[in-house]
Amino acid sequence: MKNILLIEDDVAFSEMLKHFLKRHQYIVDVSYNIHNASALLKKQNYDLVFTDLRLPDGDGIDFLKQIKKSHSHIPVVLMTSYAEVSTAVQAMKQGAFDYISKPFNPDEVLEVISNALEVKKTDVIVPKTKAKKASGTSHVDFVEGISASSKTLNEYIHLVAPTSMSVLITGESGTGKEVVAKNIHLKSLRGDKPFIAVDCGAIPKEIASSEFFGHKKGSFTGATDDKIGHFESANGGTLFLDEVGNLTYENQVQLLRALQERKVKPIGSSDEISVDIRLITATNEDLLRAVEKGDFREDLYHRLNEFSIKVPNLKDRHDDLILYADFFLNKANEQLNKSIAGFSKEVLMLFQNYHWPGNLRELSNVIKRATLLTQTDFIDTHVLPEELLHSKKSNVSSNKFSTKENEKELIINVLQEVDNNKTQAAKLLNITRKTLYNKMKAYSLN
Repeated sequence: MKNILLIEDDVAFSEMLKHFLKRHQYIVDVSYNIHNASALLKKQNYDLVFTDLRLPDGDGIDFLKQIKKSHSHIPVVLMTSYAEVSTAVQAMKQGAFDYISKPFNPDEVLEVISNALEVKKTDVIVPKTKAKKASGTSHVDFVEGISASSKTLNEYIHLVAPTSMSVLITGESGTGKEVVAKNIHLKSLRGDKPFIAVDCGAIPKEIASSEFFGHKKGSFTGATDDKIGHFESANGGTLFLDEVGNLTYENQVQLLRALQERKVKPIGSSDEISVDIRLITATNEDLLRAVEKGDFREDLYHRLNEFSIKVPNLKDRHDDLILYADFFLNKANEQLNKSIAGFSKEVLMLFQNYHWPGNLRELSNVIKRATLLTQTDFIDTHVLPEELLHSKKSNVSSNKFSTKENEKELIINVLQEVDNNKTQAAKLLNITRKTLYNKMKAYSLN
């Protein structure tokens, strides 16, 4: 049986919720304030904390921060009467698993608790984390996200990072493949060693050998000094080759030989250098098709693809959109020395209805530009690019209710899309779970 700490100053409501949870086989301790709850957390192990946002001796989000400092493994669900996007975002930023607005449906409570308890204690979702600094890299800000596709991505990263396996990362341009590669490196046993990133599409084929393996002074015209290649620079750490499909056939042969022998010979040198690297590659191309066409060596493909990870499109991470938007806003504020507080509701609606063909890179660019142009506390629609504004006019939103005629069909379609997960469906529809339950009841949907 799972232990839940319920923090709620409304005595009648807390007793009702406590008895309801006990009937569903949960062990529940009740606290009416933060002071008492802190004492209970020191004495008792809990699987979940369920806390009100407004408490007599403090704020629920401030208490959430305290819990995450001392008990980071415990998922926290916030209860609030103020079901606003800004509140939800602030809670998720600080590590809340989810939030729920009062009054709520009993099924809604059970679903949220069940989802929270499924999270492994060793892999608690924290939307914004700052990884440690690795040699040769800057700090990596990694938004883990809460969507199903993000959870799968995070699980794969945690699984493969401690191994020595070569990883092939696929995904559309702008999805953050290099960030995933850096995160794998930082979670690996090589995390304090160099991480060397190379854009294979930017290397002219004539100097690729020199770039990868280095050269000696005077070995060819223009070689005025000794040069250390990327393999040697990454020795002991991780070499990340982005857009590996752009390598010429000759370069592929050289790369394969270096990987097989774990030795490189700089141009103009007679001595081989032993290298110990972990290789991570990325591509937005279909390498298997390139293999079939004879443009990419099959033996090299299998050498690179000991483990593959597909980074999802932003449109497939809809639940993460607000978290990413807030993350990029914080980043833009730092870079531009601004202090924009957030986004208007109209902007958030446009963000959620836009298809984001450029993925996270496009979202980041849009927010940085909007931050620069904004002279008030909140980013509004007039500072957004034309393509987002036109999207609003031409796109009958699939993520909100428009007319009574298509409302029922829209609910059914979204529920099918998320396998009847009402929490996810409500988020996709941009409404509260309570509203969704009421509309399902009105349309006699089971």
